[in-house]
Parts: sequence; structure tokens; C-alpha cells
Amino acid sequence: MYDYIKGIVTKIAENYAVLENNGIGYKIITTKNSLQSIKDKSATFYTYLYVREDIFDLYGFTTEEERSAFEMLISVSGVGPKAGIAVLSCLKASELATAIVTNQPKLITSAQGIGPKMAQRIILELKDKIKNNDIVPSSVDFGTVDAENDTVDALTVLGYSRQEAVNALKGVPAEYSVEDKIKYALKNMMKKN
Repeated sequence: MYDYIKGIVTKIAENYAVLENNGIGYKIITTKNSLQSIKDKSATFYTYLYVREDIFDLYGFTTEEERSAFEMLISVSGVGPKAGIAVLSCLKASELATAIVTNQPKLITSAQGIGPKMAQRIILELKDKIKNNDIVPSSVDFGTVDAENDTVDALTVLGYSRQEAVNALKGVPAEYSVEDKIKYALKNMMKKN
């Protein structure tokens, strides 16, 4: 219904701001990150109108990337607007994208009300969607991430913990194949023992 609302911030509360535009005060539910980014009295919120049987809430974000991340989060089964706001209050949109792409559910569980199962569901359902989205930081190379995950998975199959595998891969040249990365990591682990 509304793409964005620009106006004067008349009130900032814990989880919402009131934005006045043409004599109307819009209560916009938002994230802590968006609230902290409001620098002066005027602001622009990119909005999402959430309508259900007995709910008519307006959500807003100071960046289009954050709104896009919110819309993707609430598309996951079992994730509602409150959970979406909680996740984006803990993580910026780019950090969420990185957590999903690199399969790091612990970052997502740092949000209030998000457990390990929900974090895994978010990663599972959004991993393919996020590759085509504008919230992915340009520094994330999907080929590198997939190769890195494959290498870590291979090392865990060999009996090493995930953390040991990640630590052993520090400093590995990016152009190495998965096989070469495994050899590099094994040499690193042998040196430590």
C-alpha cells in the first residue's frame, strides 16, 4: 500500500517510532537498528503493511535492504513479524545474509525468541532466495562459501570438530580446490599436534 513515508519523527519508543506526515502520525514498528540510525527530526521509513484478521500494523525500516530482509524472513513458515523484527534488531540485513549463506545459525539464534530449529529453518528456506536478493553483501562470493562449507563438512566427517576445521582453514589460499584445502587443513592440524 505504501512504499515509504517521509516525515518528522515526533516520538521514539523501544520498538516503534511515530512519524508525522501532513498532520497524520504514523506509528511505525521497527528494529533497534533503524531506531538508532535516525539522526535528526526528519526521516524516511520504507514500509510494510501487515494485515491479518484482527491486526493492521505498519512496519518500517530506514533502508530498503532491511525491508527486503524483513519480507524474506516473514516468508519463512513459522516466522512472523515480531520474530522478523527481533532478528533484524540483532543483525543488520547484510549480517543476516552472510549468516544464511555461510550457514551460521548461532548468529540468528542471538535474536530473542529464535531457537536453533527456527534458525535452521530460516537458513534452509532462504539460502536459495537470498542469492538473488539485494541484501547480500558484495563481499560474499557464493562459490567460495560453498567450497568453504564443503571443506569444513569433509573435515568433520574425518572426525574433527567444526571449530577445529574452521581454525585449520585460516590462511588457506582462496584459489585452492576443496581437495587442496583439505590437505592444507590437515597439515595445519598435524603441526599443532
